[in-house]
Amino acid sequence: MDETSGSAGILWTFSAYMAAVFFLAWLSGRASNKEGFVSEYFLGSRGFGVWALALTFAATSASGGSFMGFPARIYTHGWVVGFWIAGYMTVPLVAMALIGKRLNQVARRANALTVPEVMRERFNNKGVGIVGTLLIVIFLFAYLLAQFKAGSKIMSTLLGDVPVFKAAVRWADGAFDSIPLLGQAEADYALCLLIFGIAVVAYVSYGGFRAVVWTDVMQGIVMAFGVLLLLVLALYQVGGLKKATQALAEMTPPVPLTAVLEVEAESNESLNIEKGTWIEQKTAEGEKILYRMKGRAVIEAGEKESKQVELIRITTAAEIEKIQGAPVSNLVKIREVESTPYASGAGEKGVYLRAPGPDLKKAAGFLAIGMAFSFFILWPFGGVGQPSNQVRMMIFDHTKVLRRAMVTVTFYFGFIYVSLVLIFVCARVLMPGMEIDPDRVMPEFSTFTTAAAGVPWLAGLVVAAPFAAVMSSVDSFLLVISSSIVRDIYQRNINPQASDKTLQRMSWAVTGGVGMLAVVAALNPPVYLQDLIISASEGLAASFMMPMILALYWQRMTGAGAIAGMLGGAGMHVVLNVIGWMETHEFTVFEPLGVMPLFWDVIAATVLTVGVSLMCAPPKRALVAKFFAKREAV
Repeated sequence: MDETSGSAGILWTFSAYMAAVFFLAWLSGRASNKEGFVSEYFLGSRGFGVWALALTFAATSASGGSFMGFPARIYTHGWVVGFWIAGYMTVPLVAMALIGKRLNQVARRANALTVPEVMRERFNNKGVGIVGTLLIVIFLFAYLLAQFKAGSKIMSTLLGDVPVFKAAVRWADGAFDSIPLLGQAEADYALCLLIFGIAVVAYVSYGGFRAVVWTDVMQGIVMAFGVLLLLVLALYQVGGLKKATQALAEMTPPVPLTAVLEVEAESNESLNIEKGTWIEQKTAEGEKILYRMKGRAVIEAGEKESKQVELIRITTAAEIEKIQGAPVSNLVKIREVESTPYASGAGEKGVYLRAPGPDLKKAAGFLAIGMAFSFFILWPFGGVGQPSNQVRMMIFDHTKVLRRAMVTVTFYFGFIYVSLVLIFVCARVLMPGMEIDPDRVMPEFSTFTTAAAGVPWLAGLVVAAPFAAVMSSVDSFLLVISSSIVRDIYQRNINPQASDKTLQRMSWAVTGGVGMLAVVAALNPPVYLQDLIISASEGLAASFMMPMILALYWQRMTGAGAIAGMLGGAGMHVVLNVIGWMETHEFTVFEPLGVMPLFWDVIAATVLTVGVSLMCAPPKRALVAKFFAKREAV
């Protein structure tokens, strides 16, 4: 199959997937319900079954971090990332078992449609709802940035060789130059970001929560199929897990460096060296050295050298031999200016096979023992504090649905995450040099393996898996933010008598506005997608985990205690982020005693929730009876 037909096949298969998403959104938008717009749009009028609950929970939780940031971590740090993710695989079990039934009961008794509304009604306190809404908007917006970045990178990788897309990128490269922010981003990334943002906002605005759940079910199936297919291809092409492990045992981390590119003679034309280009050099002894560009470099007409650029130097002999030839090896020479070897694992063979794993910045390695334990214990409980997960505990109609969904999604998570570890251990061997842009390793490896198997058109289906994960998270987060603003601020505090038509228009406007703001903010996101996702999810868990658990089970808790707990957890998280930034001048979080920051966030939230509640007068008996008196089980 030639390149043109393969590109056309990719475009058609991916387009078929997108068409199915919009078809489901259209069907859900036409679904009528007697409960009115607000209940239908923001919660699907409750009543979803086992598969809907299981797959919407799984698809929302397995976001762009799972299919973009997580593979980047495996590729960069090796087998130890399996321990890092182990705790997260129990998130559905812990979250559903701990608060699922009780939250559903409380939400029904309060007739609440959103998480802030549950908290507001539980304490009969407007301030609790407003604080909860603001925290959701702030942290989920940060989470959205990571998802938008992931979606656009997937699209740009998948469509990179499609002629129509190439032409569009050439147009965008010139058209975006004069537009602030857009002109600073790579043209293919910016174009895909706009397309992705418009598409997701359109179907979420039209279909609401029912569209989110229906598309989540389809996307959950697509994710499982894509992972299974990629697992088979990866293991076959690497020659089995044993050979992959043997190859990893000989690998050493690359060396990031800053260099200047030089030519022997001036030219009348500029020389462009694109990102990802391999450059081969030889030492005086004839030893081969292999570099890869982390960004684009230009040697202007009449000049003999470029400005300083960033590259990586490959240090493993087997990886060097795997790359045959280099596009500009005879045109430029590398003059290294500064190198920054890995702080842990530099030059060490076998470092990708053992803990704590190599790390560019941390001398203790990627996963020190304290962080390993804290991740394993606290990450599952952090999942309890995610508002997008909590909303899903409000949509089922019977406890049997919850129990069956809990088992289903736990097995689903196990399959997805174990498979991803195996896949990207193989990717580390088969596809060297992805440290230049690790967040693209999933879509790049998908196109690499399908092309090597002689079925490049299958890349459209394989890449649909991470794209489905991103879309299922984005649509959920957009709706959580929209519902929090429209329901908890506008309808409950500004215009209680708003008509369904007014609320519908307001919902569309807020969803569109938040989506477009996320597009603008995502034009210059952090390098590692997973860093932003972890920070945002920890912020949400810090704000909502203990306040929600205590609100559901502790009768003595007060509204003031809820506010103090939410703000205290969020405040501690922000402080640790600020300290991390001041120490490194990069997007990192301070880790006291080498323990996951969420541990300290949760302590702060718990102490303030309990302390302030005990200092305040007890809640009224009628309010306690409303939520704690025994009634028929759901």
